[in-house]
Amino acid sequence: MKTPQMIRDSPVPLLLLLTGVCINGYKPVIIVHGLFDGPKEFKTMFRYINKVHPGTEVKVIDLYDNLSSLKPMWMQVQGFSKAFDDIVQKAPDGVHLLCFSQGGLICRALLSMAPDHKVHTFISLSSPQAGQYGNTEYLKRVFPDFVKKTVFRICYNRVGQKVSICDYWNDPHHRSRYLQSNSFLALLNGDRPHAWRENFLRIKKLVLIGGPDDGVITPWQSSHFGFYDSNETIVEMGNQEFYRNDTFGLKTLNARGDVSMCLHSGVKHVQWHSNYTVFRSCIEKWLT
Repeated sequence: MKTPQMIRDSPVPLLLLLTGVCINGYKPVIIVHGLFDGPKEFKTMFRYINKVHPGTEVKVIDLYDNLSSLKPMWMQVQGFSKAFDDIVQKAPDGVHLLCFSQGGLICRALLSMAPDHKVHTFISLSSPQAGQYGNTEYLKRVFPDFVKKTVFRICYNRVGQKVSICDYWNDPHHRSRYLQSNSFLALLNGDRPHAWRENFLRIKKLVLIGGPDDGVITPWQSSHFGFYDSNETIVEMGNQEFYRNDTFGLKTLNARGDVSMCLHSGVKHVQWHSNYTVFRSCIEKWLT
């Protein structure tokens, strides 16, 4: 198995509907926000990108903001897909996709279902790519009367699957119920057959960013496609069943040398998109 690249520590309008013409050779950057936030959280990232790559078109899609981010994931994918297509049609040389937290899963679904997406680099910024299972502040905001051991009772039924966090809730102690009931992540990861693999493989580079002090993505290794087994021991990406079986193209992408992992400690979940060190070491070089 090829080892992914690993890096260790070391009033602007936010939906910019511009011409789609790359300025100074830089591809447009499309940003998709995460759970409970929206475009305003990316003012700092907007400034960072234009500081190092002046004139770059940065388009933060203004959809499903704040509480609306709890709507079903497939509904959100459909809405973001339309906005994404409108931008990409004006960018003949392709685009970069930078997606934060829950937005990283929305973007992966969008890429998987788009046969001609023209995305060069997909940057997954602290996103639960292998799922979520943890007692966090975000969980308490959604289900205040439940803890991680009991959330499956809500999430793994038809009603629960209408709440975004349930669409990627991956309880390692109730695997069979997850596979039977989950309508989003189980399909996206190829636990059920799909025909999207070649679409995802159209990207040129996948950048996975995360770290141990995140505090929300649980386990934090999910941002690097690792996850718990039934004993809540971390199974790294290369030993995940979806990787070994190459169900959605991750193994192939890694074998091409096109998976880069960036790890930073000391960064809380809400800080990833405003931390300049993270930007310089994990993001900047891919946005050309």
